[in-house]
Amino acid sequence: MPFKTIGPGRIEYEHIAGDPHSPTIVMLHEGLGSVAMWKDFPEQLARATRSSVVVYSRHGYGRSTPLQAARSVNYMHDEALAVLPQFLDALGVENPILFGHSDGGSIALIHAGGSGRKVSGIVALAPHVFVEEISVRSIAAAKITYETTTLRERLARYHDDVDGAFWGWNNIWLDFAFRAWNIEQYLPHIACSVLAIQGEDDEYGSMEQIERIARAAPDGHTLLLVSGQNAASPSLFKSMPYDWANDFVAVSTIGLFDFIIVVGKDSPLKEVLKGQYECYTGTADLYVYFFERSFQLLRTGGGGYPGHSN
Repeated sequence: MPFKTIGPGRIEYEHIAGDPHSPTIVMLHEGLGSVAMWKDFPEQLARATRSSVVVYSRHGYGRSTPLQAARSVNYMHDEALAVLPQFLDALGVENPILFGHSDGGSIALIHAGGSGRKVSGIVALAPHVFVEEISVRSIAAAKITYETTTLRERLARYHDDVDGAFWGWNNIWLDFAFRAWNIEQYLPHIACSVLAIQGEDDEYGSMEQIERIARAAPDGHTLLLVSGQNAASPSLFKSMPYDWANDFVAVSTIGLFDFIIVVGKDSPLKEVLKGQYECYTGTADLYVYFFERSFQLLRTGGGGYPGHSN
Protein backbone atom coordinates (compact mmCIF):
# COMPACT_ATOMS: atom_id res chain seq x y z
CA MET A 1 0.00 0.00 0.00
CA PRO A 2 1.52 3.38 -0.98
CA PHE A 3 1.70 6.34 1.41
CA LYS A 4 1.84 10.14 1.19
CA THR A 5 3.18 12.31 3.99
CA ILE A 6 0.60 15.01 4.71
CA GLY A 7 0.61 17.30 7.75
CA PRO A 8 1.29 15.33 10.94
CA GLY A 9 2.13 12.02 9.28
CA ARG A 10 1.70 9.54 6.49
CA ILE A 11 -1.58 8.62 4.82
CA GLU A 12 -2.17 5.22 3.23
CA TYR A 13 -4.06 5.25 -0.03
CA GLU A 14 -4.95 3.20 -3.07
CA HIS A 15 -5.25 4.53 -6.60
CA ILE A 16 -7.23 2.59 -9.20
CA ALA A 17 -6.54 3.93 -12.68
CA GLY A 18 -9.43 4.72 -15.01
CA ASP A 19 -10.38 7.05 -17.84
CA PRO A 20 -8.01 10.04 -17.55
CA HIS A 21 -10.64 12.28 -19.13
CA SER A 22 -13.20 11.61 -16.40
CA PRO A 23 -13.14 13.15 -12.92
CA THR A 24 -11.38 11.06 -10.30
CA ILE A 25 -13.67 9.69 -7.58
CA VAL A 26 -12.18 10.26 -4.12
CA MET A 27 -13.69 8.07 -1.40
CA LEU A 28 -13.98 9.42 2.15
CA HIS A 29 -14.65 6.78 4.79
CA GLU A 30 -16.93 6.90 7.83
CA GLY A 31 -15.96 7.50 11.46
CA LEU A 32 -14.43 4.06 12.01
CA GLY A 33 -13.47 3.28 8.42
CA SER A 34 -10.25 2.79 6.49
CA VAL A 35 -9.03 1.71 3.07
CA ALA A 36 -9.41 -1.97 3.96
CA MET A 37 -12.93 -1.57 5.31
CA TRP A 38 -14.20 -0.53 1.88
CA LYS A 39 -13.20 -4.08 0.82
CA ASP A 40 -13.71 -4.50 -2.96
CA PHE A 41 -16.19 -1.64 -3.35
CA PRO A 42 -13.61 0.81 -4.81
CA GLU A 43 -12.76 -1.73 -7.53
CA GLN A 44 -16.44 -2.26 -8.26
CA LEU A 45 -16.99 1.50 -8.44
CA ALA A 46 -14.04 1.93 -10.80
CA ARG A 47 -15.33 -0.80 -13.12
CA ALA A 48 -18.89 0.53 -13.10
CA THR A 49 -17.91 4.15 -13.79
CA ARG A 50 -14.66 3.55 -15.75
CA SER A 51 -13.25 6.38 -13.67
CA SER A 52 -10.10 6.57 -11.59
CA VAL A 53 -10.81 5.97 -7.91
CA VAL A 54 -8.70 7.10 -4.95
CA VAL A 55 -9.42 5.71 -1.50
CA TYR A 56 -7.41 6.63 1.61
CA SER A 57 -7.34 6.32 5.39
CA ARG A 58 -7.35 9.58 7.31
CA HIS A 59 -4.81 10.13 10.09
CA GLY A 60 -5.66 7.89 13.01
CA TYR A 61 -7.20 5.16 10.86
CA GLY A 62 -6.04 2.07 9.02
CA ARG A 63 -2.29 2.01 8.40
CA SER A 64 -2.00 5.81 8.43
CA THR A 65 -0.14 7.60 11.21
CA PRO A 66 -2.02 7.23 14.54
CA LEU A 67 -3.49 10.24 16.28
CA GLN A 68 -1.05 12.28 18.34
CA ALA A 69 -3.76 14.10 20.32
CA ALA A 70 -7.49 13.97 20.99
CA ARG A 71 -9.73 15.11 18.14
CA SER A 72 -11.15 18.62 18.39
CA VAL A 73 -14.74 19.68 17.77
CA ASN A 74 -13.64 20.93 14.34
CA TYR A 75 -11.83 17.75 13.31
CA MET A 76 -13.99 17.31 10.18
CA HIS A 77 -13.34 20.94 9.22
CA ASP A 78 -9.60 20.32 9.57
CA GLU A 79 -9.85 17.26 7.32
CA ALA A 80 -11.95 19.05 4.70
CA LEU A 81 -10.16 22.39 4.55
CA ALA A 82 -6.53 21.48 5.34
CA VAL A 83 -5.69 17.79 4.97
CA LEU A 84 -7.84 16.90 1.96
CA PRO A 85 -6.58 19.81 -0.21
CA GLN A 86 -2.97 18.85 0.55
CA PHE A 87 -3.67 15.21 -0.21
CA LEU A 88 -5.36 16.02 -3.53
CA ASP A 89 -2.46 18.27 -4.53
CA ALA A 90 0.05 15.56 -3.62
CA LEU A 91 -1.72 13.16 -6.00
CA GLY A 92 -2.35 15.76 -8.68
CA VAL A 93 -6.13 15.31 -8.45
CA GLU A 94 -8.21 18.24 -9.64
CA ASN A 95 -11.97 18.76 -9.73
CA PRO A 96 -12.81 15.37 -8.14
CA ILE A 97 -16.09 13.67 -7.41
CA LEU A 98 -16.20 13.25 -3.63
CA PHE A 99 -17.85 10.04 -2.44
CA GLY A 100 -18.26 10.18 1.33
CA HIS A 101 -19.96 8.04 3.96
CA SER A 102 -21.09 9.49 7.32
CA ASP A 103 -18.14 11.58 8.58
CA GLY A 104 -16.75 11.31 5.05
CA GLY A 105 -19.96 12.73 3.63
CA SER A 106 -19.75 15.68 6.01
CA ILE A 107 -16.11 16.24 5.04
CA ALA A 108 -17.12 16.24 1.36
CA LEU A 109 -19.80 18.89 1.98
CA ILE A 110 -17.47 21.11 4.00
CA HIS A 111 -14.74 20.85 1.36
CA ALA A 112 -17.09 21.68 -1.52
CA GLY A 113 -18.69 24.58 0.33
CA GLY A 114 -15.69 26.04 2.12
CA SER A 115 -12.37 25.26 0.42
CA GLY A 116 -12.80 27.42 -2.67
CA ARG A 117 -11.67 24.49 -4.83
CA LYS A 118 -13.57 23.01 -7.76
CA VAL A 119 -15.50 19.82 -7.16
CA SER A 120 -17.27 17.94 -9.97
CA GLY A 121 -19.89 16.36 -7.75
CA ILE A 122 -20.70 14.87 -4.37
CA VAL A 123 -22.21 11.56 -3.37
CA ALA A 124 -22.94 11.78 0.36
CA LEU A 125 -24.10 8.63 2.11
CA ALA A 126 -25.74 9.34 5.49
CA PRO A 127 -23.86 12.61 6.05
CA HIS A 128 -24.20 14.67 9.21
CA VAL A 129 -24.82 18.42 9.00
CA PHE A 130 -25.78 18.86 12.67
CA VAL A 131 -25.78 16.72 15.81
CA GLU A 132 -28.94 14.78 16.65
CA GLU A 133 -29.89 13.01 19.84
CA ILE A 134 -30.29 9.74 17.89
CA SER A 135 -26.64 10.01 16.85
CA VAL A 136 -25.44 10.62 20.40
CA ARG A 137 -27.49 7.70 21.75
CA SER A 138 -26.15 5.29 19.14
CA ILE A 139 -22.56 6.40 19.63
CA ALA A 140 -22.97 5.99 23.41
CA ALA A 141 -24.26 2.47 22.74
CA ALA A 142 -21.25 1.82 20.50
CA LYS A 143 -19.00 2.66 23.45
CA ILE A 144 -20.59 -0.09 25.52
CA THR A 145 -20.37 -2.51 22.61
CA TYR A 146 -16.68 -1.74 22.16
CA GLU A 147 -16.00 -2.35 25.86
CA THR A 148 -18.06 -5.51 26.28
CA THR A 149 -18.04 -7.44 22.98
CA THR A 150 -15.61 -8.54 20.27
CA LEU A 151 -16.01 -5.26 18.38
CA ARG A 152 -12.50 -4.13 19.36
CA GLU A 153 -11.01 -7.38 18.11
CA ARG A 154 -12.86 -7.12 14.79
CA LEU A 155 -11.88 -3.48 14.23
CA ALA A 156 -8.24 -4.28 15.04
CA ARG A 157 -8.03 -6.14 11.73
CA TYR A 158 -8.37 -2.80 9.96
CA HIS A 159 -6.52 -0.31 12.19
CA ASP A 160 -2.93 -0.30 13.45
CA ASP A 161 -4.07 1.75 16.45
CA VAL A 162 -7.58 0.46 17.03
CA ASP A 163 -8.07 2.24 20.37
CA GLY A 164 -6.95 5.53 18.87
CA ALA A 165 -9.34 5.09 15.96
CA PHE A 166 -12.33 4.20 18.12
CA TRP A 167 -11.85 6.55 21.06
CA GLY A 168 -10.78 9.42 18.82
CA TRP A 169 -14.17 9.20 17.13
CA ASN A 170 -16.30 8.16 20.11
CA ASN A 171 -14.96 10.62 22.68
CA ILE A 172 -15.44 13.74 20.59
CA TRP A 173 -18.97 12.81 19.53
CA LEU A 174 -19.90 12.28 23.19
CA ASP A 175 -18.21 15.49 24.31
CA PHE A 176 -20.88 18.01 25.35
CA ALA A 177 -19.09 20.73 23.37
CA PHE A 178 -19.72 18.76 20.18
CA ARG A 179 -23.49 19.17 20.53
CA ALA A 180 -23.19 22.61 18.90
CA TRP A 181 -21.30 21.27 15.85
CA ASN A 182 -23.05 22.32 12.63
CA ILE A 183 -21.93 22.70 8.99
CA GLU A 184 -25.09 24.13 7.44
CA GLN A 185 -23.33 27.41 6.67
CA TYR A 186 -21.33 25.63 3.94
CA LEU A 187 -24.30 24.13 2.10
CA PRO A 188 -25.50 27.20 0.12
CA HIS A 189 -21.97 27.66 -1.26
CA ILE A 190 -21.73 24.22 -2.85
CA ALA A 191 -21.60 24.79 -6.61
CA CYS A 192 -21.67 21.16 -7.81
CA SER A 193 -24.44 18.58 -7.96
CA VAL A 194 -25.09 16.68 -4.72
CA LEU A 195 -26.58 13.20 -4.45
CA ALA A 196 -27.49 12.78 -0.79
CA ILE A 197 -28.62 9.34 0.39
CA GLN A 198 -30.10 8.49 3.78
CA GLY A 199 -31.63 5.29 5.09
CA GLU A 200 -34.98 5.78 6.79
CA ASP A 201 -34.06 3.42 9.65
CA ASP A 202 -30.48 4.61 10.15
CA GLU A 203 -29.51 4.39 13.84
CA TYR A 204 -27.07 7.30 13.52
CA GLY A 205 -29.15 9.97 11.84
CA SER A 206 -32.63 10.94 10.68
CA MET A 207 -34.05 12.22 7.41
CA GLU A 208 -33.75 15.75 8.81
CA GLN A 209 -30.06 15.62 7.86
CA ILE A 210 -30.94 15.14 4.19
CA GLU A 211 -33.87 17.53 4.29
CA ARG A 212 -31.60 20.33 5.48
CA ILE A 213 -29.18 19.60 2.64
CA ALA A 214 -32.05 19.63 0.14
CA ARG A 215 -33.32 22.98 1.43
CA ALA A 216 -29.89 24.61 1.44
CA ALA A 217 -28.53 23.07 -1.77
CA PRO A 218 -31.67 22.85 -3.95
CA ASP A 219 -29.79 21.75 -7.09
CA GLY A 220 -28.99 18.40 -5.46
CA HIS A 221 -30.84 15.11 -5.56
CA THR A 222 -32.18 13.33 -2.49
CA LEU A 223 -32.64 9.56 -2.40
CA LEU A 224 -34.67 8.02 0.42
CA LEU A 225 -33.98 4.35 1.11
CA VAL A 226 -36.86 2.64 2.88
CA SER A 227 -36.90 -0.91 4.17
CA GLY A 228 -37.40 -3.53 1.49
CA GLN A 229 -40.45 -5.35 2.79
CA ASN A 230 -42.37 -4.10 -0.24
CA ALA A 231 -40.77 -6.84 -2.31
CA ALA A 232 -42.35 -9.57 -0.18
CA SER A 233 -45.54 -7.86 0.96
CA PRO A 234 -47.69 -8.78 -2.10
CA SER A 235 -47.08 -12.43 -1.27
CA LEU A 236 -47.80 -11.99 2.43
CA PHE A 237 -50.95 -9.87 2.49
CA LYS A 238 -54.31 -10.37 0.82
CA SER A 239 -54.68 -6.72 -0.13
CA MET A 240 -52.25 -3.84 -0.63
CA PRO A 241 -52.92 -0.07 -0.89
CA TYR A 242 -50.83 0.05 -4.08
CA ASP A 243 -49.75 -2.08 -7.01
CA TRP A 244 -46.07 -2.79 -6.41
CA ALA A 245 -45.42 -3.82 -10.01
CA ASN A 246 -47.19 -0.95 -11.77
CA ASP A 247 -47.43 2.06 -9.44
CA PHE A 248 -43.68 2.69 -9.17
CA VAL A 249 -40.85 3.41 -11.57
CA ALA A 250 -37.51 1.66 -10.97
CA VAL A 251 -34.59 4.05 -10.46
CA SER A 252 -31.67 1.77 -9.64
CA THR A 253 -30.68 -1.56 -8.16
CA ILE A 254 -29.22 -0.80 -4.73
CA GLY A 255 -28.30 -4.33 -3.70
CA LEU A 256 -29.11 -8.01 -3.88
CA PHE A 257 -29.68 -10.22 -0.86
CA ASP A 258 -31.20 -13.49 0.26
CA PHE A 259 -34.67 -13.96 1.73
CA ILE A 260 -35.42 -16.66 4.28
CA ILE A 261 -38.89 -18.20 4.15
CA VAL A 262 -39.78 -20.09 7.34
CA VAL A 263 -42.72 -22.50 7.43
CA GLY A 264 -43.92 -25.07 9.95
CA LYS A 265 -42.52 -28.56 9.73
CA ASP A 266 -45.89 -29.98 8.65
CA SER A 267 -46.77 -27.17 6.25
CA PRO A 268 -47.88 -28.25 2.74
CA LEU A 269 -45.83 -25.34 1.41
CA LYS A 270 -42.65 -27.31 2.04
CA GLU A 271 -43.10 -29.41 -1.08
CA VAL A 272 -43.90 -26.35 -3.19
CA LEU A 273 -40.84 -24.47 -1.94
CA LYS A 274 -38.50 -27.40 -2.50
CA GLY A 275 -39.06 -27.06 -6.21
CA GLN A 276 -37.92 -23.43 -6.28
CA TYR A 277 -35.55 -22.78 -3.39
CA GLU A 278 -32.75 -24.24 -1.32
CA CYS A 279 -34.45 -25.84 1.66
CA TYR A 280 -33.14 -26.57 5.15
CA THR A 281 -34.89 -28.59 7.81
CA GLY A 282 -33.32 -27.25 10.99
CA THR A 283 -31.67 -24.27 12.63
CA ALA A 284 -28.25 -25.92 12.57
CA ASP A 285 -28.37 -26.37 8.79
CA LEU A 286 -29.44 -22.76 8.39
CA TYR A 287 -26.52 -21.50 10.47
CA VAL A 288 -24.13 -23.58 8.35
CA TYR A 289 -25.62 -21.98 5.24
CA PHE A 290 -24.88 -18.50 6.60
CA PHE A 291 -21.46 -19.42 7.94
CA GLU A 292 -20.35 -20.75 4.54
CA ARG A 293 -21.32 -17.43 2.99
CA SER A 294 -19.68 -15.31 5.70
CA PHE A 295 -23.09 -14.06 6.89
CA GLN A 296 -24.38 -13.80 10.42
CA LEU A 297 -27.90 -14.10 11.72
CA LEU A 298 -28.41 -10.84 13.57
CA ARG A 299 -32.07 -10.32 14.26
CA THR A 300 -35.60 -10.99 13.07
CA GLY A 301 -37.91 -8.34 11.82
CA GLY A 302 -41.58 -7.97 11.02
CA GLY A 303 -43.53 -9.46 8.16
CA GLY A 304 -41.49 -9.29 4.96
CA TYR A 305 -38.69 -7.26 6.49
CA PRO A 306 -35.33 -8.22 4.88
CA GLY A 307 -33.19 -7.35 7.87
CA HIS A 308 -32.84 -10.92 9.05
CA SER A 309 -29.19 -11.16 8.02
CA ASN A 310 -26.20 -9.03 7.21
